[in-house]
Amino acid sequence: MKIKLHTQIFIGLILGIVAGIVFREKVLIIEPVGTIFLRTITMIVIPLVFVSLMLGTASLGDVRKLGRIGAKTAIYFVITTIIAICIGLILANSIQPGEGLPENVQAQLLEDYQTKAQDGIQRFEEKPSILEVIINIVPTNPVAAFIEGNMLQIIFMALLFGMVLTLIPSDKSQVLIKILDGLNDMFIQVVHIVMKLAPYGVLALSAVVIGRFGTDILFTLLKYCLVVIGGLVLYAVTFNSLSVKILGRMKPLHFFRATKEAIIIALSTSSSMATLPVAMEGVEHVGVSREYSSFVIPLGSTINMDGTALYQGVSAVFIAQIYGIELGIAGQVTIVLMAVLSSVGAAGVPMAGIIALAIVLKQLGIPLEGIALIFGVERILDMTRTAVNVIGNMACSVVIHELEEKKKSGSPPREDAEL
Repeated sequence: MKIKLHTQIFIGLILGIVAGIVFREKVLIIEPVGTIFLRTITMIVIPLVFVSLMLGTASLGDVRKLGRIGAKTAIYFVITTIIAICIGLILANSIQPGEGLPENVQAQLLEDYQTKAQDGIQRFEEKPSILEVIINIVPTNPVAAFIEGNMLQIIFMALLFGMVLTLIPSDKSQVLIKILDGLNDMFIQVVHIVMKLAPYGVLALSAVVIGRFGTDILFTLLKYCLVVIGGLVLYAVTFNSLSVKILGRMKPLHFFRATKEAIIIALSTSSSMATLPVAMEGVEHVGVSREYSSFVIPLGSTINMDGTALYQGVSAVFIAQIYGIELGIAGQVTIVLMAVLSSVGAAGVPMAGIIALAIVLKQLGIPLEGIALIFGVERILDMTRTAVNVIGNMACSVVIHELEEKKKSGSPPREDAEL
């Protein structure tokens, strides 16, 4: 009996965790396997994003439709980010994960991870302002944008060129669209080949995480981890299920079954961009048209950070509790506002989650050195929040597809909306 790919990937994840616990640092010998898998799937991301987003934009055939979809997508992401961080704040204030952590444990965490925390703080201090980020979206050298992997610039060019294809004569644009369609199919086929390596890559990546960081730090910060992960799971399952069912007119179980491969890849790679090809294919399995998925998901992989926003809320409250800082209502509102703004400000920047958290802490007057308290479990939490970000991107594509198709045809809701 042939085992399905998603089952193989899940088995690889479990075996990797077990191997990391049993062999600890010895398991680092298989790290190159995970690195090769990650590099291979990342290799295809930039050309796939550019071609698919350009093709999707051109397929819309109407600049006004592009603007309408872009506005709906942006509003959806802002609303989901606010909801996610509110869930995180409610849980953090109710459970209070920062209460009761012994002072000797705090001191040890600060000592062990101070250097790594300083790296994150330094990146935060070097981070450009939101205005500079907006200006830098427009590339001065398109070739440099591809070489450096600047996703905001690449997405801007893809949208611009795709929009222009709708403005030139159809006899000329159709030739280019056919070429883009062929390239897109070629890149998708590469993804299919790479995914055959996924079980081994996932095994290696998960084993290395556990082997390198161990489980001791997880037990030390267990309460904090449970609040973050519990909040992420609660948000991902409840809100996204409601969103897919009510707005997308689709069975939530059907949605999660079709997208489980993307979720597992997101967990193991901690990269929305590396997961992007698998996510786009996953939503196509539930009937989302490529013209919507190729627009929404690449855009969401760059600017949507609902899982990260929830993490920021819990982490800010946790660190404030450790330092005995009372945030109050004003502080809580500030966290919500800064989390939404920092989602854009940190887009496309390495260590985006830590940088976004540093922005929030700075605004609240909480010592940035407090980041060292949570750095030991950062990699594990990064895996979880990335998966939630990816689920949010895929759910958004389902919603946008349904809203646009319903507007186009005026048809009644789909039959699979029933539970």
